[in-house]
Amino acid sequence: MVCGRCQWWVVGSEVMETRTDDVGVAARPASLSPSRASDFMQCPLLYRFRVIDKLPEKPSEAATRGTLVHAVLERLFDAPATERTAPRAKALIPGQWERLREAKPELAELFADHDDDSDTSDGTGGADRAGERLARWLADAERLVERWFTLEDPTRLEPAERELFVEAELASGLKLRGIIDRVDVAPTGEVRIVDYKTGKAPRPEYAEGALFQMKFYALVVWRLKGLIPRRLQLVYLGSGDVITYDPVEADLQRVERKLLSLWDAIVRATETGEWRPRPTKLCGWCDHRAVCPEFGGTPPPYPLPVGPPESPGGEQGRMGAG
Repeated sequence: MVCGRCQWWVVGSEVMETRTDDVGVAARPASLSPSRASDFMQCPLLYRFRVIDKLPEKPSEAATRGTLVHAVLERLFDAPATERTAPRAKALIPGQWERLREAKPELAELFADHDDDSDTSDGTGGADRAGERLARWLADAERLVERWFTLEDPTRLEPAERELFVEAELASGLKLRGIIDRVDVAPTGEVRIVDYKTGKAPRPEYAEGALFQMKFYALVVWRLKGLIPRRLQLVYLGSGDVITYDPVEADLQRVERKLLSLWDAIVRATETGEWRPRPTKLCGWCDHRAVCPEFGGTPPPYPLPVGPPESPGGEQGRMGAG
């Protein structure tokens, strides 16, 4: 959305408000987002399955709860400042859940109970269990929303933008895009980028990985507006932590170099068709184990034309350590 109160995101004669969704047809990657960059660094084959093959993935309770909480926090700012209270925010949850279900009908199966053997004779057992799971899930969402009020005071905030889609093209031609949860702009013009996380804050030794997404956004803002955000802020609703970081130009230059190197590796893999799996403990949560060679599966036929194979020891093996 573009804030009607300001023109902060006007770039030249264009306003960065249009989001283009991927179509379900195999195509060469054309841009990079924080999520897809993280996918490739985690496992190049996962990137292929999501970006090129566009294999379906089942919705998860955790991810859907995150989407719901984000929607509630976005809509809360529609109310006057004095009315942005925890009870009002929690009251938004049922309506936003219904909107999500209407937009994504597949979410109806999220809490369905398919264990017919333990149903009662009148057929209500499964429905009762599904209802109980949904009630617990919604209660968890309420707790996350309520915790936010212990971390920030929405009555003192007037975001310049919420859920803002941004895109910038680097000098190399690489397009970076993403959706920023909240942009705050001080009267002095200083910019703060805020991202809500419904999970728990990482341990200090893993904080740099968590900040990668925020530095990505800061780079996009810098290239769009020619200014470096004063502060990057991660709000962890699962643990009640707030992590802040004040970037400098050298930070963003390093991120840009890393993304350019990453993109080179993605282009090379796209051209050769060589997408290597990288097994980690995260494999246990992957929806694509049935077609992953690490688990005895066979990937679907590669849908794009390929060139000569990559020489041994290529870039994919090095990118995961960056």
